[in-house]
Amino acid sequence: MNEHTEAQTSFTSFAEFYPYYLQEHCNKTCRRLHLVGSILVLCVLFTAVLTQHWVLLWALPIIGYGFAWVGHFFFEKNKPATFKHPLYSFIGDWVMAKDLLLNRIPL
Repeated sequence: MNEHTEAQTSFTSFAEFYPYYLQEHCNKTCRRLHLVGSILVLCVLFTAVLTQHWVLLWALPIIGYGFAWVGHFFFEKNKPATFKHPLYSFIGDWVMAKDLLLNRIPL
């Protein structure tokens, strides 16, 4: 577990939370797995909408959280922030994906 994991446990805004979120994603492989999971979630979501195969929506949390949790448990060696901050973490996943794609955070 990272030494900064328990540094702060309450946040009053996403802007305050995001630096903490990024600290919990120092490992490049973890960040890459998050990005792959996020992209696959979008692909499955669009496929479900276009084909109207709504049963595919059940796969979204498995894909999204599956890739992220493998990154945390095997590479980052910490607990996902989702466990304590689910809403901010969900938002953080998408903001980090955008920042990775825009090269604001190294892949």
